[in-house]
Amino acid sequence: MADRQRTRRRLPAALVGAALLLAGCFGGPAGDDVVTLDYWCWSQGQAEKVAAFNAAHPGIRVRHTDAGGGTDTATKLLTASRAGNAPDIACVEYPTVPAMVVSDVLRDIAPYTAEVTDAFSPEIWRMTRFEGEVYGVPQDIGPMVLLYHRARFEELGLAVPATWEEFAEVAEQVRERDPDSHLATFAPAEFGNFAGLAQQAGAAWWSVEDRRWTVGIDDGPTLRVAAYWQDLIDRDLVRPEPLLTPEWNARLNRGEVLTWPSALWAPGVIHGIAEGQAGDWAIAPLPHWEGEGPEVALQGGTALTVTKNSEHPREAAEFAMWMNTAPEAVELQIASGQYPACRSGQETAAHSPPPPLTGEQADYWEVAAFAADHTVPSISWGPNVSTAADAYNDAVSAAVRDGTPLPDALRDVHRTVLDDMTRVGFDVTD
Repeated sequence: MADRQRTRRRLPAALVGAALLLAGCFGGPAGDDVVTLDYWCWSQGQAEKVAAFNAAHPGIRVRHTDAGGGTDTATKLLTASRAGNAPDIACVEYPTVPAMVVSDVLRDIAPYTAEVTDAFSPEIWRMTRFEGEVYGVPQDIGPMVLLYHRARFEELGLAVPATWEEFAEVAEQVRERDPDSHLATFAPAEFGNFAGLAQQAGAAWWSVEDRRWTVGIDDGPTLRVAAYWQDLIDRDLVRPEPLLTPEWNARLNRGEVLTWPSALWAPGVIHGIAEGQAGDWAIAPLPHWEGEGPEVALQGGTALTVTKNSEHPREAAEFAMWMNTAPEAVELQIASGQYPACRSGQETAAHSPPPPLTGEQADYWEVAAFAADHTVPSISWGPNVSTAADAYNDAVSAAVRDGTPLPDALRDVHRTVLDDMTRVGFDVTD
């Protein structure tokens, strides 16, 4: 998925040098008094943040391993946990946290995290806190925005759409004014992106009450969003194809892809593909449905979790909290292109330069903060998100290939998820 293929940005030399110098000078003595923790995480800037933590905590030594993208890490983490050799701490994407809890991989760290209770908004905590238990310290978030090619919009005389109805109108104008270009891409294997668009429209794919699950992947808002994109595909107003392929990248560099409804990490991805367009892009609030408010879903984002295999949960929780709230860690995080989950980190970001791709946008962080302040509350993810993602990617890719309706594909995904949960033994209703 594109949200797991974020391009790494080069950290400022001063920050990297300071972190490594501190690690070399104050790395802490080796020996029985030093607690050693293993840490798995793939996202940007981790090596530098770990070095800074080790420098500041001579009694703890953290060993970092890049275990691959979100899906790779989750699969490896589950396997390692069953074998009894999972790392002490691991990055886990928010949608995957419930599945890891149900699989008995993660430890409740509520006894250690009271000091950071107010460091995150209730909406952010809801992704890692369940019934008073805490299964991770939030690291970054990806509130959805509209990333658009500002220079091409100006060239073609296009207005930035505020609603999805206007988005369709602008898509028509693009095709009329430049037949080689499309306003956007509909990527068939982007489960997280479509989930976010559906959640913005009011979809609730999973909910649970008294341990009874309800599955709603074929609910009204979801089918409405699917029908909307089907209409744009049918009218050749968006191009249905995978993202980040050589062909797509080439079109992007030619200026033929004008928007990406995505998340705050998207500018880093596009800059890694088309550095020559630095300064030509901007972000705007994600279009909303006419008559509805500006709320958006989160696409992507991770928490630092402590596993049940860890023999040092207190120190592991200390590491997770420091990595996601300490000023030094936050500065490194922002420099790597992440949008911090903690409130203080978001305040720091507001005084930082925008990403290079949107470097000419003076109000970049104002738009980012607006999106972060208007996230959809109380989004629930189910215990079999990986099954849903696989089913979605297969069904929607087949629908695009065969020209069959996207709403029908979502109905197929719903049945697959429902059947899987029933087979496993969950108390579930349609």
